Amino acid sequence: MARILIIDDEESVGEALRQVFEYEGHRVHLCSNGPAGLIDYPDFSPDVTFLDVKLPKMDGIEVLERIRQADAGAVVVMISGHGTIGTAVKATRNGAFDFLEKPLDTNRLLVTLRNALMVRGLSDSVERLTHEIEIHHGIVGGSRAIKQVLQDIEKVGGTDAPVLITGENGTGKELTARALHRRSTRAEQLFVEVNCAAIPSELIESELFGHVKGSFTGAVADRMGKFEQAHKGTLFLDEVGDMSLAAQAKVLRALQGGDITPVGGARPVSVDVRVIAATNKDLYELIDRSEFREDLLHRLNMVTIRVPSLRERSEDIPMLVRHFAELTPGTYGVPHKHFSDGALEALAQPDWPGNVRQLKNAVARLMILSPGDQVERRDVTRLATAGTAETGVPESMMALETLNEFKEAAEKAFIAEKLRDYDWNVSEAAKRMGMARSNLYKKIERHGLERE
Repeated sequence: MARILIIDDEESVGEALRQVFEYEGHRVHLCSNGPAGLIDYPDFSPDVTFLDVKLPKMDGIEVLERIRQADAGAVVVMISGHGTIGTAVKATRNGAFDFLEKPLDTNRLLVTLRNALMVRGLSDSVERLTHEIEIHHGIVGGSRAIKQVLQDIEKVGGTDAPVLITGENGTGKELTARALHRRSTRAEQLFVEVNCAAIPSELIESELFGHVKGSFTGAVADRMGKFEQAHKGTLFLDEVGDMSLAAQAKVLRALQGGDITPVGGARPVSVDVRVIAATNKDLYELIDRSEFREDLLHRLNMVTIRVPSLRERSEDIPMLVRHFAELTPGTYGVPHKHFSDGALEALAQPDWPGNVRQLKNAVARLMILSPGDQVERRDVTRLATAGTAETGVPESMMALETLNEFKEAAEKAFIAEKLRDYDWNVSEAAKRMGMARSNLYKKIERHGLERE
């Protein structure tokens, strides 16, 4: 999810842009004039800014100059209803990434955003690179199990073969998919991810193949699908086992013929993508229950890479802890702390059902909450029981005044934990909690829950 700042005095334009970008899953912040945008910029810290040229109180070109002075790496796209070649040249000379004219074409808008995020993403990736010898493709570990994964990536990455990645939630399936992409001949192109479990079944076809304006209620503009966005690059279908049978049939046709047809569209669009899929489910079991197409599975799993659980590679835990300890200060703004041998031994004891993701969160909490300059065994032990009263209920919840407040807080905490447990696989979480998926979506919206 990217952060997008829109600075435009036309409310209709700002809301239209918000709708397009939020539909794509991005976080959007609107400002109606230049001074407001300059005030909000450092706090919001946008990945991309869309800036109108003609603004009240301060001209857009001046706003651009000030943004670039404060943030040399800022990615700013200028938009104008009165575009001229001179204005475009001036904006470009002052560091604008691109220049778009109103009325804005949705496809051009999304392509521009894609390219801007790619530039921003590559820059951020360079800043995040680490050079520790035990880290390969961002995958940390020296166990036999993880070395096998690395060997498979090296063998398969350079080909265009479709790959199915299996493993429990939190093991690093997405990381493995990105490593395959970086190893491929498509590495300079986009890596486009689709979480099939997080998208309602009635919208998955639009998400994958796009739609034309007016094709269904809410289709207010043409929209490019993920297949088309990933043209020449890699499409990652995460939690593919949660895809509807109707969408599975269309994906199969796309893989067989290389063509996709947007929802409501009349003409097919040719696409060239490498598909990598991942699942935490037994697809053969789903086939037996007629919930997954066997012919699609054969298309997806030319090669299968199984990512081991953390309990299968527990000898990697000290290395992982040290790695996450190096990353945490930059992420949360806390001082670096070493982990004592006792702390490392204590962290190696749990089964970690949430796998590497759960361990990473535990390391961050320890570095934030531990009182000393070094994390000790007692800190790990304390973390397991911290914040609970004699009842076993967190003290923050016991401090609430009314029963309704307690119920709301308990429901929010319960749902948030279950969503984390199942890697925001909404379908699986709803099933485990014994509730309808539509009801869970409503509760997620009511509590304002967002994926970390």
